Amino acid sequence: MAKAFFRLQKFLRRTQFLLFFLTAAYLMAGSLLLLQRTRLVIQQGSRGTSANQALPVPDGMAGAGVAEPRTLQNPRPGPRLLVGMDALQEPAPDQRHSPRWLVSRNSELRQLRRRWFHRFIGDQEPMQTAGFKAMKHAAEHKGTYVGCFSDDSRERTLKGAVFYDLRKMTVSHCQEACAERAYTYAGLAYGAECYCGNKLPASASKPEECNSECKGEKGSVCGGVNRLSVYRVEESRGGARRRRNVIYRGCFRAPENLTDTFPASLIQPNLTVEMCSEFCSKKEFPLAVIRGRECYCGYPTGRFPLHGGADGLLCSGTHNASSTAEGRYCRVYQTPVQDTRCTDRKFLTTKSKVFVALSSFPGAGNTWARHLIEHATGYYTGSYYFDGALYNKGFKGEKDHWRSRRTICVKTHESGKTEIEMFDSAILLIRNPYKSLMAEFNRKYAGHLGYATDRNWKSKEWPDFVNSYASWWASHVLDWLKYGKRLLVVHYEDLKQSLIPKLKEMVEFLNMTVTEDRLLCVENNRDGNFKRSGAKQKDFEPFTQEMKDLINRYILTVDEALRGRNFTGLPREYVPR
Repeated sequence: MAKAFFRLQKFLRRTQFLLFFLTAAYLMAGSLLLLQRTRLVIQQGSRGTSANQALPVPDGMAGAGVAEPRTLQNPRPGPRLLVGMDALQEPAPDQRHSPRWLVSRNSELRQLRRRWFHRFIGDQEPMQTAGFKAMKHAAEHKGTYVGCFSDDSRERTLKGAVFYDLRKMTVSHCQEACAERAYTYAGLAYGAECYCGNKLPASASKPEECNSECKGEKGSVCGGVNRLSVYRVEESRGGARRRRNVIYRGCFRAPENLTDTFPASLIQPNLTVEMCSEFCSKKEFPLAVIRGRECYCGYPTGRFPLHGGADGLLCSGTHNASSTAEGRYCRVYQTPVQDTRCTDRKFLTTKSKVFVALSSFPGAGNTWARHLIEHATGYYTGSYYFDGALYNKGFKGEKDHWRSRRTICVKTHESGKTEIEMFDSAILLIRNPYKSLMAEFNRKYAGHLGYATDRNWKSKEWPDFVNSYASWWASHVLDWLKYGKRLLVVHYEDLKQSLIPKLKEMVEFLNMTVTEDRLLCVENNRDGNFKRSGAKQKDFEPFTQEMKDLINRYILTVDEALRGRNFTGLPREYVPR
């Protein structure tokens, strides 16, 4: 017995020593790794690094590599130094702008972006937290709490406009969004989803079943799982905004049978635009159509697609009588109500057999194209990156792994043989480089919806940005033309000009079918939530002659490459500027 006890004691002593040794080795390895990372950060922050060890890169340098999760929304001013990379080799003058040089340069830029992103990612979380705290507020609720109601996702009662903000949703934010669109009720669910409507849900639930805290407001309740916290929007606030949000769409020839075309109507002496718009808003229709003293409500349909508008003078007599020649025409107004026939979206129920990319240079309208595709097909689009701002606004595919094949296509700005050959096919979206460069520069310094300041445009960052990104615009197209297996080339300008034909072509490329009414709904909601409000005019020309000469050479190179692959060349408006 004593001998066995002695052996056990000896074994335990050896085990204790072994555990002590492994713990010490683990701590030493961790310390070495920490020292190595600290040394890297110190090198990156040093301004005395020699030219052959570091390369100054503008803050906008976040567009050519694998690692842009598009969370780089708020770059800090001033150049950054990227360590461990050789300076880009300056080619001979006669080799510049050739396809081979552009591809080589693009590869180098991608490597630089990867290094830049890994340094930046450590600072990202504090920046996001600061932005969240700035946006968070405990405002008093403007409406009256009605109660907790059950919510059926298959047949919603509040089926007006739908909004998501998975990080900053508050009761006030939802109420204001619904008031802007003239809805009577605002309902919140899952702590982050907002629904608007003019009719209360039929079945009430127990108050304690609405137990989800608002994502952007601690202590406030925003519904629950299949439960809605419903508020009645303040009447005076909603009434004031109804009149302001009515948009004149134009004069159109009236359909032969208006009562069959439009589901709701009203005949009112001394009918005004406000009367008709308010009537149609309460009925939850996006269009208010006026002919004389007749008011009709409905949607754009095959019978009434809102294409081919007539001269406005033909509608000038419709106030007097609908029986005259002028009565064959009607005035159409867009109410604040959202067209919801195409807002339902979901993930694919089975994995897609074809892995499709939606590829573009940054600033070329990729987010807008995703909005159009999602609403046309009813399926979410994925992303090679993760952009919290897009995810918070309802692009739920942002958080889904980009290789899950649960999305209809995957956004990417990548180029290079390896990244391209991962996809079976691709929609290649191309935009005028002048517009793309300006759009991406605005996003870098002011987010998806803002504008860079004049100070940004006149700083050293802008010419550095153009010099770096202009070549990437060209090499991105050249790489996809060279390595893409099956391509559909779409020009942003063509999509904007002929939305329905081009969108239908994109949907067919994705092997999907879509009804005409759904396409008309997409056209009615064409802008989405990420369109900058108008073009901010600058009192100076941002592109110098040297920049124009550089960009024009890239344009000619890309145009020649497209035609060489039997694709349509670049639109005429691209060259020369």
